[in-house]
Amino acid sequence: QMLVAVPTGSARHAGYRIQRELSPVQQKTPGKFSRGDLWRVTLKIDADQDMNWVVLDDPIPAGARILGDGDGRDATIPDVAQAQTQAQEHDTRQPTFVERSFSTWRGYYDMLPKGRTRIDYTLRLNNPGDFALPPTRIEAMYAPEIFGELPNARLRVEE
Repeated sequence: QMLVAVPTGSARHAGYRIQRELSPVQQKTPGKFSRGDLWRVTLKIDADQDMNWVVLDDPIPAGARILGDGDGRDATIPDVAQAQTQAQEHDTRQPTFVERSFSTWRGYYDMLPKGRTRIDYTLRLNNPGDFALPPTRIEAMYAPEIFGELPNARLRVEE
């Protein structure tokens, strides 16, 4: 299957629906994204059916850092630790494997049941700029016709 980097304009769904929310954890200027801010990304997925081996791919701005893996003592930041505890209190289904790269948060589920699944992660914005992010996408790995895609708005990070 081929995917083309063409703006879709609206959400597409064929078996999965995605909602994405950004909420501030630490913010320099209220109402703006600034360098050094910590943001909580919440992804809510509604699945029409049980499916095995599903991948959820959520892009991040260039230079941003995904926190929460314990690297660099980020779990010692009080607001990050509190956000992680709150995420664990919600009815979340954790991925079997999580990949935190320089460009995306990616979670692999060996089984994703029908209904709503929620996943949260914390992000530090490290570079200023105007970022055009690709869509957030969820797809059944062995049935690519079952997917969901949500376009991401441009993200402007101030100095």
